[in-house]
Amino acid sequence: MFGLIGHLTSLEHAQAVAQELGYPEYADQGLDFWCSAPPQIVDSIIVTSITGQKIEGRYVESCFLPEMLASRRIKAATRKVLNAMAHAQKHGINITALGGFSSIIFENFKLEQFSQVRNIKLDFERFTTGNTHTAYILCKQVEEASKQLGIDLSKATVAICGATGDIGSAVTRWLDAKTDVKELLLIARDQERLKELQGELGRGKIMGLTEALPLADVVVWVASMPKGVEIEATTLKQPCLLIDGGYPKNLATKIQHPGVYVLNGGIVEHSLDIDWKIMKIVNMDVPGRQLFACFAESMLLEFEKLYTNFSWGRNQITVDKMEQIGRVSLKHGFRPLLV
Repeated sequence: MFGLIGHLTSLEHAQAVAQELGYPEYADQGLDFWCSAPPQIVDSIIVTSITGQKIEGRYVESCFLPEMLASRRIKAATRKVLNAMAHAQKHGINITALGGFSSIIFENFKLEQFSQVRNIKLDFERFTTGNTHTAYILCKQVEEASKQLGIDLSKATVAICGATGDIGSAVTRWLDAKTDVKELLLIARDQERLKELQGELGRGKIMGLTEALPLADVVVWVASMPKGVEIEATTLKQPCLLIDGGYPKNLATKIQHPGVYVLNGGIVEHSLDIDWKIMKIVNMDVPGRQLFACFAESMLLEFEKLYTNFSWGRNQITVDKMEQIGRVSLKHGFRPLLV
């Protein structure tokens, strides 16, 4: 059995979903309540591969809300992730994906040092961040959507915002090794890590966001949007492909301009309907077929009986592992969401 650990996008969203899922006692509660609310299994899932194989899974709502980080309730945030992991393990789930902020919180706050959660010793082999599959799908979106829009990568400049992160660095390595992209622009806050990445690749220009964006034919956004930063659509090239790999997806609402195509990044479509409720709740356009690539990674590992932390730790994603998960993704009927 596979598991998905997720969370909702805001307090308001959580209250509305609680009502919809039949938890009225959660629906009118404020942030303090959600800080203490325990994780819940709120959905059972059946996925059928195009090979005919069927697997079963559970969605674990962690009750984490982004407001917890914004209001510096770090202990509450970290407790949410650890408790949700323990809940998944306690219910016998073989491989569980840490979705949304869950994996970011795990890595940024070094939660691997807290393996004991009450009477459960976490077995980290049972968990994956899903970042390898996400990075692979983002790269396929670059390759295939740019072709749809008439952008020739051999003549194109691709900017990666968040290039030193786990997903961003993997995307950059793939584009360097597996495509003929003419120019890579590397954008991130940590200049030392940018220089290390540039040295590893032997190419790529380190640039600031405002100077890089007008030069880019394709922008892969895998960073959190800094406060007060707005993308001025009129400065972007036309056509320009902007792939929103963040969570929640919000660039499409901020940028609406002729010739600028915003694609929800890191989203896969499955060939067959999935029996579940949760993607409707997070407002997927086609909730029976579309899902986050990180969630799909745990499904793929379950299909293949690969019970291991396939994606784990920062900057551990290799092109070889991306190719491996990519082959399995195609085998079971997943494909990247395109324009």
